[in-house]
Amino acid sequence: MASIEKPKFHILEVSGNNYLSWCLDMEMHLQGQDLANAITEDDTSNAKDKANALIFIRHHLHESLQTQYLSVRDPQTLWKRLKDRYDHTKTVILPQAQYDWQNLRLQDFKSVSDYNPALFDIVSRLELCGIKLTDAKLLEKTFSTFHASNIVLQQQYRQRQFATYSDLIYVLLTAEQTNELLLKNHGLRPAGSKALPEAHANSKKIIGHFKGYKRRQEYNPQRDSRKFNRPRKSNFGPNHDKEKKSKKVTNESICHRCGMLGHWSCTCRTPTHFVDLYQASLKNTGKRGEFHAIEINPAAITTVEANNIFVSGTPLAPEVANASLDVSDFFEDL
Repeated sequence: MASIEKPKFHILEVSGNNYLSWCLDMEMHLQGQDLANAITEDDTSNAKDKANALIFIRHHLHESLQTQYLSVRDPQTLWKRLKDRYDHTKTVILPQAQYDWQNLRLQDFKSVSDYNPALFDIVSRLELCGIKLTDAKLLEKTFSTFHASNIVLQQQYRQRQFATYSDLIYVLLTAEQTNELLLKNHGLRPAGSKALPEAHANSKKIIGHFKGYKRRQEYNPQRDSRKFNRPRKSNFGPNHDKEKKSKKVTNESICHRCGMLGHWSCTCRTPTHFVDLYQASLKNTGKRGEFHAIEINPAAITTVEANNIFVSGTPLAPEVANASLDVSDFFEDL
């Protein structure tokens, strides 16, 4: 029995909640293996079939159940004891299934695809308990539970006189899918507007190479046959991501009016008396001037007289010498 090492279906739980489905699966598999006579009361099977049936049944029991029925060696006896123990589950399942059937309504579901499996689940439980529902009952349950806003639609479906429930559910599912597609198409754009053209509809295909891509060396017949085109150097070096240092732009022009750097004579703002001093110094460039070091207390002097200033040993002009200079005149407003 190497073929039953792995369970063919769900094993029987200790609680017995799945007994009805387990019982049905067990009967089908035993019948498929010609072992169904081993669990019947006629006892027409041989010892080999009984042993195989007992192994198959025990293999699909919970470990606790296998221990409880360890002393049972006859498959028909084991089958009868399990039936006596769990067959009462029909009385537990039946009331709940009947309650679910009475309260089943199509209007309580968002779609027909959700309603259909719920209905068949209830029908299967009722059939396990011995109650079979006809197509007429299924059709009447569906028609009578339509939403109040779909009264006209419900009457139209009744007039079509469906013979089976499957025909009705096919029409409902098709209509539902069609309505969903209609709503999606309606929501794509406002009514009366045209569809926007695709972004790539009129675009031209641009063929090129990525910047920095090293092309393979190709032969150039215009050059020497022994030479090849060199591949382009990639612009992406190891320091590509580093920020370029900004170059300092310096203005090295000299002002011809005052002799200072950083501006031109047309924009010069140097005071006039300093300009005269600079221009006078240019005239005596060839002469060697005398320099004297004088120690002066800055706090004691607030005014400087221009007649005490000599440039290269030559006194200043009278109009410049008579000018009274203040300390603030030596500083330029920036």
